[in-house]
Amino acid sequence: MISFVIPFFWGIVLSFCKFTNITNADFVGFQNYIEAFTVDSYFMDSFWFTLAFTVVSVITINVIAFALALCLTKGVLGTNIFRTIFFMPNLIGGIVLGYIWQLIINGVLGIWGVNITTNANYGFWGLVILMNWQNAGYMMIIYIAAIQNIPTDMLEAASIDGAGYWRTLFKIIIPSVMPSITICLFMTITNGFKLYDQNLALTAGNPGRQTEMMAMNIFNTFFTRNAYFAQGVGQAKAVVFTIIVAAIALTQLGITRKKEVEN
Repeated sequence: MISFVIPFFWGIVLSFCKFTNITNADFVGFQNYIEAFTVDSYFMDSFWFTLAFTVVSVITINVIAFALALCLTKGVLGTNIFRTIFFMPNLIGGIVLGYIWQLIINGVLGIWGVNITTNANYGFWGLVILMNWQNAGYMMIIYIAAIQNIPTDMLEAASIDGAGYWRTLFKIIIPSVMPSITICLFMTITNGFKLYDQNLALTAGNPGRQTEMMAMNIFNTFFTRNAYFAQGVGQAKAVVFTIIVAAIALTQLGITRKKEVEN
C-alpha cells in the first residue's frame, strides 16, 4: 500500500512543478496543466482517439467473448481444445503481438500498395483487431465460468415454461452473469485506455501521430522534449489521464453493480 500511495501523491505534487528529479523541482502552479492542453495540440487528439478505440474495443471484445462462451458451454466436441486456442494469444507480450499483426495487416494492405501507417483508419482498426485477438479469449474464460455456475434447474424451468432461446438468454443467462460482465467491462475499459506496447509496435502513432494513444503521448512528452520543461507537463498529463480513467471505470462499476442488485 505504501509503495503505491507515496509515489501517487508525489506524482500529484510534481505535476505542479518543473523538475528533472524530486530533488530538483520548482513549483509553477497550474502552468504544466495549461501547457498540456494548449501547447501540445496532440494531447486532446490522443484522448479522442483513445476514447473511440476503447469504446469500440470494449464492445467488440465482450460481444465476441460472450458469444464464444455461449458456444463452448454447449458440450461441443473439442471444447477444451478450442478454449485453449482462444485463450493462448493472451499469453503473448504486447510488443510481440504488435509486430506480428503489423506483418499480417501490412501483408494484406500491400495488395493495394498501402500499409498500416498510410491512413489513420488502418491503424485504428488494426489496433481493434489486435486487442480482440489478444483479450477475447481471456474474457471468454471468465464468461464460461459464470455461465457454468447458472443453476441448471433454472434453465430447465424456463424450458418447461416454453421460454425460447432469446428469452432465456436475456431474462436468465445475462442477468445471472452480471458480476462477470462487471469484471470484464472494467478490465477491457482500463486495458483500452492504458494501451501502450501494442500501440508502439503496431503503428508507433503514425501517420503523423494520428494513432498516438494517451499513454504514448505521455511517454513521448517525458522523453522527447527538453527534460526540465517536459517532465512537469508529462506528469500533469499523467494525473489528468489517471483521473479520466478512474472516473470512467468507477462510473461503469457503479452502473453495472446497480444492475447486479436489480437482477
